Amino acid sequence: MSLQKFKTVYAISVYVSLAAFDNIVIGLFPPLFKNISQDLHVAISSMGVISAINILATSFSSLFWGYLSGKYHRKRLVIIGTLIWVIGVYMTSLSGSYIHLLVCQVITGIGLGCVASIGFSALTDYVPYHSRGMILSLWGMSQGFGGIAGALIASIISTMSNWRFPFEVLAVIGLLLIVFYFFVEEPRFGSMEPELKKLMDRGMSYTYRIGLSQIVTMLGKRSNLLLFLQGFFMNIATGSLIWLPTLYISRIEELGYETKIAMIVAAFLFGIFQIGGTLSSFFGYLGDVLQKRSYKARALITAVFVFLTMPLYILLFIFPIDQLSLPDTTNSVTLFFSLLRNFVTNPWILSLFVISLLASAAQSANTPNWLALITDVNLPEHRGTVFSIANLANSLGRTVGNLGIGAVLAIIHIYLKSPGDYILTMSLLQLPLIPSALCYVFMAKYNVRDIHSVQKTLVKRGKIV
Repeated sequence: MSLQKFKTVYAISVYVSLAAFDNIVIGLFPPLFKNISQDLHVAISSMGVISAINILATSFSSLFWGYLSGKYHRKRLVIIGTLIWVIGVYMTSLSGSYIHLLVCQVITGIGLGCVASIGFSALTDYVPYHSRGMILSLWGMSQGFGGIAGALIASIISTMSNWRFPFEVLAVIGLLLIVFYFFVEEPRFGSMEPELKKLMDRGMSYTYRIGLSQIVTMLGKRSNLLLFLQGFFMNIATGSLIWLPTLYISRIEELGYETKIAMIVAAFLFGIFQIGGTLSSFFGYLGDVLQKRSYKARALITAVFVFLTMPLYILLFIFPIDQLSLPDTTNSVTLFFSLLRNFVTNPWILSLFVISLLASAAQSANTPNWLALITDVNLPEHRGTVFSIANLANSLGRTVGNLGIGAVLAIIHIYLKSPGDYILTMSLLQLPLIPSALCYVFMAKYNVRDIHSVQKTLVKRGKIV
């Protein structure tokens, strides 16, 4: 392996790995809702408000960071952003009141917004054009599994100590991981665009940078508008999934197990039921292959899988957790192996796993192809900003899903007892996947025009030597 290739692989690995840690921060919070609300003497529903505000702080700050990514040194900006979320996470562990907790989560969100937008912008300049979907899937997949890891860390560590300890641990780890950024080579804008290869081979730089006047053009691009809308609807559905551990806790408690056992097992189930997400790279690769044949293909194939996600998740919510046999202990290792035995000996749990595998696999097709399309239809200097705007649309969707489930749940709880109220509420919030899939269908024809436009511009700029 050449030195340059090693540097590229190292840089991709660092950005992918640290994207996971950023999402560990996001996944850490929801499983601790009950413990935090009891400690701070507030209603558990108010925790959903803080989670929503954290998402909004992340999204709005990413607009600012995304614009900066098109103008300044991206490695330095990422280091600053990481320091901000580390401080926010550590301050969260010291929270003594609801307002204190809210402020700390806003600070955390500002830091996370930097890493999300600038991380994406930098990564697109490391990734070869012909394998964008597959490699960007690793970035998206690491975020998904980071969220799962956060839920596991929260559930397991908090039962060993208290709800503050997981935040303290993560802050220390985040501080240590900043060291890895210092050895990452700053990516060159447009270095992986085939149209700019001759320019790069001559040691010259792509000098075009974003300006405020260009934002209107980016917003007016049809492919971008549909990507924003698609992400908004998609994230209403996926935003409600952070309540899955709460649903599982309720169902396990219904079987007669105590809350601590239910929390640990629910966290394991939540993690295991996301294993289908490992197929994200396959769907990214599939998108890359089909995109070579037609610029419509990536959007159309993703539309199919997004639509299939809806009935599969609804089936997952409805399917019963019957005959679950667990030991009377809070030892996480013992409970984990006991749960694995249930997957082998209990046909109900095995069936539940198969459904979850299909649901999470279908959902995983979205992220790599959505990221690749944002890259394909935008110029290198625009990608960070467009991703930030798209991320804002995604976050607004997650916020609607997060707050929506609380509002709908409050109404349905009048008529249904737990866990039936959770099941119906979460099923209703999967319906936005229908317009999400349709956005991809409408987008397909505009992708052809917008991709050709980007290629034409880059060919022209690559000839100006």
